[in-house]
Amino acid sequence: MTTPTIQTPNMSHLTAADFESIYEPAEDSFLMLDALESELPHLIAQKPGLCVEVGPGSGVIITGLATALGPQCGYMAVDINTRACVATRDTAALNSCVVETICSDLLEGTCDRLAGKVDVLIFNPPYVVTPPEEVGAGDLQHTWAGGLKGREVLDRLMPAVPQVLSPQGRFYLLVEQENDPDDIERKFKAAGLPGKKLIERKTGPEKLSVWVFSKGPEGFNRMSHR
Repeated sequence: MTTPTIQTPNMSHLTAADFESIYEPAEDSFLMLDALESELPHLIAQKPGLCVEVGPGSGVIITGLATALGPQCGYMAVDINTRACVATRDTAALNSCVVETICSDLLEGTCDRLAGKVDVLIFNPPYVVTPPEEVGAGDLQHTWAGGLKGREVLDRLMPAVPQVLSPQGRFYLLVEQENDPDDIERKFKAAGLPGKKLIERKTGPEKLSVWVFSKGPEGFNRMSHR
């Protein structure tokens, strides 16, 4: 049986001018795609009904997942940057996918609508350690400036994650070593979302990893394909 893969989406419609206001896919984006690809056997078996990405930027990740899982699943992307919402819709359309986009600050205003319904939640957050005043200071800084410990944006999203995940839901999160992954794991475990590291990679000075968090202590025994 052929191992399922995620192909990098066609993004030929995006130009250098676009990447002046939205995040251009880089090592962290492709690490997330690799992590999701490693999870494809599980995700295909799970048959998710709704996949949501927070902060899609160009739309490369949610579109890559959509091309792999197919149209039987619904796809949504939420970004505070209206240009990123347009780029994500266009990337999806160019790759024969449909992704609903919502312009919002993280999941603000969508938690009630999404409560208990998200089977796959993805977040590649702004993780670079910066002075707090740089967080959200502009379209591009929104994509990388993480404030103290590189955690200020992630820490704001954390309380919403258990609310929106379905009983079988999984949260895929990219972190950098300075974000204190062990502390992140402890906090999600205390919120009922035990986690495990799927993949890690050193890119220049950054040590990046992708983690998955799932509801219930039995979640990984029940759902893991490993």
